[in-house]
Amino acid sequence: MTEIRPLLPDDLDAAARVFADAYPGLKIVTKEDRARLSERLLKLHEEEPTAQFHGLFRDGELQGMMCFYDFAMNFLQVRVPAGGIGQVAVALPHKKEHVAKEMMLYFLRHYRDRGTPLAALYPFRPDFYRRMGFGYGTKMNQYRVKPSALPKGPSKAHIRYLSEADRQALVACYQRYAAVTHGMMDKAEREVKRLFAPQHRIIGYEKDGAIQGYLVLVFQQGETFILNDIEIKEFIYENPQALSELMTFLHTQADQIRHIIVNTQDDYLHCLLDDPRNDSHRLIPDVYHETNAQGVGLMYRVIDTPRLFNLLRERDFGGQTCTLELNIADSFLPENAGNILLRFEDGRLRQVQG
Repeated sequence: MTEIRPLLPDDLDAAARVFADAYPGLKIVTKEDRARLSERLLKLHEEEPTAQFHGLFRDGELQGMMCFYDFAMNFLQVRVPAGGIGQVAVALPHKKEHVAKEMMLYFLRHYRDRGTPLAALYPFRPDFYRRMGFGYGTKMNQYRVKPSALPKGPSKAHIRYLSEADRQALVACYQRYAAVTHGMMDKAEREVKRLFAPQHRIIGYEKDGAIQGYLVLVFQQGETFILNDIEIKEFIYENPQALSELMTFLHTQADQIRHIIVNTQDDYLHCLLDDPRNDSHRLIPDVYHETNAQGVGLMYRVIDTPRLFNLLRERDFGGQTCTLELNIADSFLPENAGNILLRFEDGRLRQVQG
């Protein structure tokens, strides 16, 4: 008999074992390692209202686990609920027994039943989730450039360290940025806590009593203790002035920093750089200098198409007046398949049928 349900605190020791075996690269080997993992799972389970663990049981044995995350996403300037999934793990003796497939269907239907039209995840293998109907989001670009390649503006007078005392102002800056940027999600409390980890340095741009931009960085040591890089974990700015002063701050690190490593979904960052080349020295035929590495990451899926369009009723679809019929084939989630009729008047969606 198969049962999928929310995990209880008493299930988390077994969940830690499943998770540790599914991700051996994390090196959770000893009983003490698993005990610490179980404590972390319990802490997340009990203290984070937007996260909940679920497990698949067969004949009382936990054979798979996953964690659901509740999000709110800016979708075409409309705040839309989205469901996320992580920590997907299948017990080693039960691989290739459709455990992951059954858990994914449960996940999609869980959020569909709650009126959530979108699902998102980070894939361990993109092809695996593409077969389940997920599509690729915007690529991530990683630049490795010299600090001197970044533009030096006229000032960095509004730059300072941010600390826990600035938490509320930092979150307010992020939320303002997210409110005008398609695809951005509200930041959960666990993510805010992670920003203030001991290894992080947070540099902010403050003007008129408000944080209007910030970057979160970590140091990466090179071959010797005096050879270091800066990796930027998060880079938010609301206006050109904030961007200019944060770039100037990074430019002035040239005496001690070898490379600035920037992870960004901005496809045009190279236009800001005096020298956009990375440190690979590779040429792409004929003479195209390698500037950055790219990777696919977040994948998205619509799980309730009529619900999504109903949430977009006040969106202006280009001022058009027309009737549009969508014929959706969805073999993995059949309840999302079918014909949908959309009626637009002067760019506004007036009717969703189907």
